[in-house]
Amino acid sequence: MTVTETHTAEEATARDGCVADRRVLPPRPEGKDRYTISEVAACTGLSAHTLRWYERIGLMPHVDRSHTGQRRFTDRDLDWLQLVNRLRSTGMPVADMVRYAELVRAGEHTCGERLELFEATRRDVLRRIEELQETLTVLDYKIDIYANAQRASEGT
Repeated sequence: MTVTETHTAEEATARDGCVADRRVLPPRPEGKDRYTISEVAACTGLSAHTLRWYERIGLMPHVDRSHTGQRRFTDRDLDWLQLVNRLRSTGMPVADMVRYAELVRAGEHTCGERLELFEATRRDVLRRIEELQETLTVLDYKIDIYANAQRASEGT
């Protein structure tokens, strides 16, 4: 597999029609908008098993198939998987991701529900960041204690 230029989200079609992520997307494998499951696994870091599971649970229900039945992913699918990976990193439960996918498929009239889902997820992320900041403060305190103790022992 070879890698071609990076795409911006503006160049890619926004998946849900409500919001476009303007950050640079990762490089895409060559494939002229048709990728095998192994190419997608290599590009996304997801296993082929996970990609099949996502399809089975309704997180990716639209994956095209070749005349031999092999999955053929598109650039749009890769954009969607990038969003799914970001949602996973927020700690969003898979059930909520599937619900989001259902809302996207249901159409523009669900933008309000999608907004609520993302706002709730954002609150959860901010709460986790706050908890991690508190944990970092404790770690820094302990590091200072041990650094001072080590310096004191080296000085004697």
